[in-house]
Amino acid sequence: MKGFVMSFICPDKNCNKCPRLLEFREVNKDKFPCYYNGAVPSFGELNAEILVVGMAPGLNGANQTGRPFTNDYAGDVLYPILKNNDLAKGTYGKIKNDGFELINVRVTNAVRCVPPQNKVIGEEVKNCGVFLLDELSAMPNLKIILVLGGVAHNAILSILGYRKADFKFKHGEKYKLDKHNLWLIDSYHTSRYNINTGVLTFEMFDEVIKKVKNSLTK
Repeated sequence: MKGFVMSFICPDKNCNKCPRLLEFREVNKDKFPCYYNGAVPSFGELNAEILVVGMAPGLNGANQTGRPFTNDYAGDVLYPILKNNDLAKGTYGKIKNDGFELINVRVTNAVRCVPPQNKVIGEEVKNCGVFLLDELSAMPNLKIILVLGGVAHNAILSILGYRKADFKFKHGEKYKLDKHNLWLIDSYHTSRYNINTGVLTFEMFDEVIKKVKNSLTK
């Protein structure tokens, strides 16, 4: 991406920017002392051409394991389909050190700490935006941002300075972010709720991943 920098600000595990998330973290440290319970770092290499952005860690998923979408139903959808499309290798074992590797893909969240009721607020997305923008700027080969859900979609537009009215969230939509020479591709989130209600199917998400791969050559 334009403006590439050699290093970026990674949020401290005990980041205290968001009072509500900090309070929830302290509660979870007491309830789940063996969990990661902190700002979850991204997964994958900075030299990747594809960045997948979700909303936030799940309580018993990334908040437990310390790796995005890991031990979470959303990861049960995301990671096998990435592997089926040659964008990952190894066995996804739902733990951080399972040896599973991403190929040309990096995965992160708009908000790095688990939120109460799995819902983030605008202030939290804004506070975490500095980390997301810095991360994008540190990816020299970035070509495609795949956003999972409207929160991630709007977070990307906000940090890059685009009008949301010009880029409506729509599953399967592909937008060119001309100022940054990037493609933005939308997908419904791979959450259990979306799968169970039929809002998103495995086949629909596979089609989106194929669109992402095809866009690398365009």
